Formats: sequence, C-alpha cells, structure tokens
Amino acid sequence: MQTAHLAALEAKHAALDSQILAEARRPAPDQEVLATLKKRKLQIKQEITAE
Repeated sequence: MQTAHLAALEAKHAALDSQILAEARRPAPDQEVLATLKKRKLQIKQEITAE
C-alpha cells in the first residue's frame, strides 16, 4: 500500500511540475501562482523523501 501512496505522490509532483512549466511559459506569468505551485511541489517532495 505504501508503494501506491508513493506513486500517487510522485504523480502529483509531476503534475505540479507541468503546471509550473506551463505558467512560466505564459507571456506574463503570475508570480503568486508560481510561488504557490512551487510550495506545494516542495511539500510533496518532502513527503516523498520522508517515505
């Protein structure tokens, strides 16, 4: 079951990475949105490494 949880976290991490890239590529990226996405990505990364 832990493997499924880890896979879910990794999928969320990858999805956030895609969202960050998409936002950064916009002509006028919203820095607040980028900061929020990056914080969530970091929190998930910390959960992954804690597993």
